[in-house]
Amino acid sequence: MSFSDLFNSGFTTRNQDHFAAIVHIAMEDGIISDDEKAFLDRLAQNLAISKETYASILKDYKSHPINPPVSFQRRIERLYDLARMVYADQIKDEPQVHLMTKIAIGLGFDTKTVSKVVLEALKLVSEEVDFEKFKKEMNGLF
Repeated sequence: MSFSDLFNSGFTTRNQDHFAAIVHIAMEDGIISDDEKAFLDRLAQNLAISKETYASILKDYKSHPINPPVSFQRRIERLYDLARMVYADQIKDEPQVHLMTKIAIGLGFDTKTVSKVVLEALKLVSEEVDFEKFKKEMNGLF
């Protein structure tokens, strides 16, 4: 096995775990709404999750560990990626903002400030800022 095989395997596992964590969050209320399903479909495609793996995770999402990023900077990175995905799909109505809020809580953002964090993240992404500016602005919230 080459070094690149190890990297790809680890990257794939991380993407699957990240996807499973988001499925877990979406299933918090016991169902996946049509809006959540559409978001999960797009997320799976962006994370290169195969149809078989997608079905397996949906069937048994609790078997995957939820590992929110330990560092604040990693949380910001994931939030940036998710906000760009949400914005790219022009998702701005209440159900999607609610899902984004649930995901942000799952990433480890404090429930007291999560609404502000999500709204700011979506605003910055709508302004098409790069990651460095996004990170600087988000760090300024805290």
